[in-house]
Order: sequence, then C-alpha cells, then structure tokens
Amino acid sequence: MKDTAWATVFEDDRRIRIETSELEAAIPKRDPKQWMTGIEKGSFVDRKTGFREAGDGLMVVDWLMEAGSDESYSGSVIADDGHGVGRYRWHENEPDPVSREYAILSHGSSHQKRMIEGPQLCHRMKPVQPDVTRGRDFIAVRTWYRFEYAAPGRNTGSWWTQLIVFPRGERFFMLMDRIESVNDSPEMFLRNDTPGCVRHTRGDSFSEIYLSYLSGPQGLRIPSSEFFDPFPPDRKFGYRRDLNRTPDHFIRAYRLRDPETGADGPWLGGLTLDPSVVYEAWCSQRPGDIIVMILEMHGRPVKAGDTFSAAHIVGYFDSIEEMHAVYGRYRGHRKLAVDASGWTLS
Repeated sequence: MKDTAWATVFEDDRRIRIETSELEAAIPKRDPKQWMTGIEKGSFVDRKTGFREAGDGLMVVDWLMEAGSDESYSGSVIADDGHGVGRYRWHENEPDPVSREYAILSHGSSHQKRMIEGPQLCHRMKPVQPDVTRGRDFIAVRTWYRFEYAAPGRNTGSWWTQLIVFPRGERFFMLMDRIESVNDSPEMFLRNDTPGCVRHTRGDSFSEIYLSYLSGPQGLRIPSSEFFDPFPPDRKFGYRRDLNRTPDHFIRAYRLRDPETGADGPWLGGLTLDPSVVYEAWCSQRPGDIIVMILEMHGRPVKAGDTFSAAHIVGYFDSIEEMHAVYGRYRGHRKLAVDASGWTLS
C-alpha cells in the first residue's frame, strides 16, 4: 500500500486498487472477476452517491480488426490458445440455427468484419504487470500487451497500450488506448466497450441511456423499456462514420438506478474526445439481459509501423449538461501522456 496526500494505491499479485476521495477503482493483473482489460467488474464506485457500474467492467478491449469477410479461412486456423482465428460472427453457411440467431443478434448482418490479430484481449490475455505513476495531483496506471497471433497472411506482434489517469478531485478518469501496428490494412480498427456494458433485468439497474450523437444536437434519451427485448446492433441506435454526420460531441452514458428502491443515481458516461476517431458504435440488447455499448476506433488505412489512438473520459456525472461541460474542456484530443511531472492530452 502506498499513500499520497489525497489517494491510496493498494497493489498485490492480482490487481491494482485505487481509492481517492471521489472514486474507487481496480485494474486487474491476473485472474479478473470478468475481463482482463480496463477497470475491473464491480470495482468502480462513486463515493459521492455509493453507486457502482452496472456491467462487466469499463473500457474493455477486444480484437484488432478490419472490414471484410473471414469466410475463406474461418474455422480452419487455430491459434496457440486453441481458439479459432476467424469465425467471430455468423456466416451464411452456419449449420446451427441457434448459433446463427445469436450471432446476428450479437453482431448484426449488414457490415462484415474480421480479426487481424488476437487474442481477444478481454478474456484471452495472459497476466500483465502494469506500472503506476504517482504525481502531486494524479495517479496513472499503464498496461501493455503484444498480440500473439494473426489471421493468415498477416504479421503478429502489434502492441496495445492502455493508459488510465485519475485526476485529483474528479469523479472521472482519463483513458487512452493506443495501437502500434505491424500490419498494413485499408481500414484497421480496435474494438472496445465505451463506457461498458449494462447488466439488467427489465431495466432494474438503469432508467435510461443517452447517446449525444443521434437525433439532432440535443442527442437521444432512450428509456430502459427499449431494451427489454433483444435486437441486433444494425437495427437501431447505431452509428457509422460513413453513414452519419460527425457530431460535435461523442457521449454514451446510462443513468444508474437502485434495483431495490428504483431511485435514480448518477449518470455513468463515456466521452470519446475526438468524435472523428469513431468508426462505428452501437448500443444493442443481446440475449441474456446485457446491453453492449461497442465502439470501434480509427477505421482508416494503416501501414506497418503506424500508430493510432483514442482518448476518453469515463466517470460519474450528475446531469447531461455536466457531461457536455466536461467534454467542452477536453474535446479534440486523441493522445494521453504522463510522467512524474503531470499528464497531458494532445
């Protein structure tokens, strides 16, 4: 355990846990409660209200991907961990109607995509050793990982780095995901959950969802009742850069609700600070009482040796207006850097 004047950092062989006057959060190193990346499931607590996130963790990272079909090799290429390199989604020749229906509800059927490199970091990643930087008015945690296998004809070894900064006195953290690619691609992107999924039973854990980039400048407020029945990501509440106008702000948030009393709590929001970095994003109800809030970042031509990144703010807010005010202070950035003297966005 190490203390600063305003925060305490606890570290053991399983995770790093941070407590400030505003927040509690944990970053896993091994054996996570759900996923290996981002903020650990159930650990993100708003000390002002006592609410915590209602999903499986925050800013969870998935594949390195591109547009296109993997049908020619799907199921025939097996990675070292025993899992197929392809076939993350339904193909027309899928023989199992149950698998076909689930895949369509999970991924849709209108925009084919395939993995470039794996593993799927959220649950196939080996143990990591993040480093912690403590400053006068911030705590930062950096995690990195090299992708271990690739689709046929592609190289292995791109680096993923996630940097999380907890500023003093705030109910939110800054986060950057960064990729250093060893492959060429006409349309490479990294997939994650922004801010995270929502677990619920007919809306017991949240009352509404807010998407700032749909339905005009005021955004779209969606009641929980819209998520009682499963629907695929390409049916409603979706965003594609090639089909939508790039918005001024890109905010995705859900209003927490006390399952016992029904009382509303704070908003838990994910603010992607440069809207143009978003390739595709959706907010859909999967079978099993889970809302997924997938965001795919970059989605542009990449050459081996290139890097790309996205920066976000994730945390608790009392109102939609507060989220937009914070966004206005930090908008336009894709990079986050830190050293002992401080942190910067660029």
